[in-house]
Amino acid sequence: MLAKSVPRYSARPMSPITLDLKKSASSNETTVIYHAKGKLSLETVSTFIQQLRPDQSAKLVLDLGAVTFLDSAGVGALVSLFVNRRNQGKVLALAALLPQAKAAVQVAGLQNLLPIYSTVGEATAKAVSE
Repeated sequence: MLAKSVPRYSARPMSPITLDLKKSASSNETTVIYHAKGKLSLETVSTFIQQLRPDQSAKLVLDLGAVTFLDSAGVGALVSLFVNRRNQGKVLALAALLPQAKAAVQVAGLQNLLPIYSTVGEATAKAVSE
């Protein structure tokens, strides 16, 4: 008699990989704060860039405290956004990176290029003074 085969994977589909970006109510005319939640990865970078690149504020603070995963594509998107804004004379500040995101930035050797701050408040204060 043949034994019933048991699948080695879950029968339920995987949930979609998402990154939600919300503009903060505390944003003003010169400094805009976005809160990111989810995964900044290959699956989400296109939408991320499309949403943030058109921003015309002088200073953009990106709160990454709820970003649970950052891969090399996500790091590349942050660098692309940083370079694009710098070439336009604008500021990008990253805030509240979780340990995995900090590690991804360090592995890429970009911790000295990207302006990274511990909190949104610190990033806002420093970005304003630049």
